[in-house]
Amino acid sequence: MNEVIVFLADGFEEIEGLTVVDVLRRAGIALDTVSIMEKKWVSGSHKISVEADYVFDEADISETKMLVLPGGLLGMQNLEAHEGVRRLITRFYEEGKEIAAICASPTIFGRMGLLEGKLATAYPSMEDGLLGAKVSYEGVVTDGNITTGRGMGVSIDFALRLIEILRDKETADQIAEQIVYKRG
Repeated sequence: MNEVIVFLADGFEEIEGLTVVDVLRRAGIALDTVSIMEKKWVSGSHKISVEADYVFDEADISETKMLVLPGGLLGMQNLEAHEGVRRLITRFYEEGKEIAAICASPTIFGRMGLLEGKLATAYPSMEDGLLGAKVSYEGVVTDGNITTGRGMGVSIDFALRLIEILRDKETADQIAEQIVYKRG
């Protein structure tokens, strides 16, 4: 059983994806990484190879409460092109389950029409893809069941926000203290 799925695609930003995995697992949150590349090994944007827990067709999402999309331009393009990922995003959004994306990937939500009237953020050169959103320049923004992050530099803040959503602020603060991270 997993609470969270982090999707990995060739070209994903390693820090954005793996920080979420590390920090959430420290909080005891059951999390699976899922490759959309039809193979478990995924190559990040800086040519760091990572082995995902599952490939897309093997993943069990029956208990999943949150989907997370790391950024990286090529990674985002691969995620956006994957019909199964888009279908799950739509389903989670419509069911009120949590969806989260960082860096370039919030634009996927925008182009899917999910950000209409919502506060959202993205990597500075990608903000025009936040179609319908009220663009924020904050590092991490949550509006309803959508959480967006600006980029690699806010990866820890993004992960801690996801802990707050899935658990509570106290747990997020405890993890921040454990990893010697001062929250701003």
